[in-house]
Amino acid sequence: MNGFWFTEEQEAIREGVLRLCARFDADYWRRADETGEFPEAFVAAMGEAGWLGAAMPPELGGAGLGLTEAAIAMQAVAESGAGFSGASAVHLNIFGPMPLARFGTDEQKQRLIPRLISGEDKMCFGVTEPDAGLDTTSLSTRAERTNDGYVLRGRKMWTTMAQRATKMLIVARTTPKAEVKKATDGISLFYVDFDRERIQARPIPKMGRKAVESNAVFIDDLHVPADALVGEEGKGFYYLLEGLNPERVLIAAEAVGLGRAALKKAAGYAKERVVFGRPIGQNQGVAHPLARSWAELEAANLMAFKAAALYDAGCECGAEANAAKYLAGEAGFRACEAAVMAHGGMGYAKEFDVERYFREAMIPRLAPVSREMIFNFLAEKVLGLPKSY
Repeated sequence: MNGFWFTEEQEAIREGVLRLCARFDADYWRRADETGEFPEAFVAAMGEAGWLGAAMPPELGGAGLGLTEAAIAMQAVAESGAGFSGASAVHLNIFGPMPLARFGTDEQKQRLIPRLISGEDKMCFGVTEPDAGLDTTSLSTRAERTNDGYVLRGRKMWTTMAQRATKMLIVARTTPKAEVKKATDGISLFYVDFDRERIQARPIPKMGRKAVESNAVFIDDLHVPADALVGEEGKGFYYLLEGLNPERVLIAAEAVGLGRAALKKAAGYAKERVVFGRPIGQNQGVAHPLARSWAELEAANLMAFKAAALYDAGCECGAEANAAKYLAGEAGFRACEAAVMAHGGMGYAKEFDVERYFREAMIPRLAPVSREMIFNFLAEKVLGLPKSY
């Protein structure tokens, strides 16, 4: 970014993604939402255009783009009307393999990452657990050493795309919590084959984004070789931290994109719908909530791209990334709510799409971290208040 504006190259990224997404209209995404069918054609098109490896190093077959460019691309996906059904279908490919690219051995990178970029391998991420939630240091999945590697046992929750995955990036305890000095030690990161004889994945019926499934995952005596370990044993928690800020920024950019898609639908409807002899958009009761949402979305967007710029410059961006995720989640939700209300009863009808956006708008409010934990972080790290948990 150049100040508050995108460069010509960045604008070209946005236009290129929007042009590709235009091939997948509202009917396509409505059908995906209703049937739960994964948007294979869309993901294949994004792969052919090179977007799946956008942030991966060029020497591994990626484009080597920064977080700013990745956020631009992902925002354009959501803004096109694909919403989180589209964004979540490719989200993991953008920054998900970053711990592998950053902490893996040269041999691991060369062998594994090109297969992810090409789509030959499909990855899921096993972090959250039913009894640990956001308290990652309390995870109970164990990896016990054997003569030739490790045996993994445990459970994971909300694992996206485990039905389709051939690989899983997973965190597990290699040293019990009671035996380490710091709770964050003794957790290791593994990149393993998704062996369906040893791993069961059960889809979780949920409120929205049916086309990109979330799963409860059960791992029973999964034997993995020693070279499945990524980086040093016991350092997995710190590797995870490296990816938290980029993920928050991407989620924020996507939430703004979703809000913009809803606003576009609402403004279009408000101009065309005539009641009592005038378009409803002429009424301030309809116009003002939409105008307020535009302002809130733009403010959240500035915070998201400030965080991205800081990350790309190698600067600390935790406060901005967390604030952006919170602000964008709230602004996106309010924009989608205003869009449903502007449509009146038709806002409840699937054919106008805003009800789907409204359901999907809950995702960035809940994931990947709660609003309350963001407030805890900002209170402690920015305001210097005592830690509350």
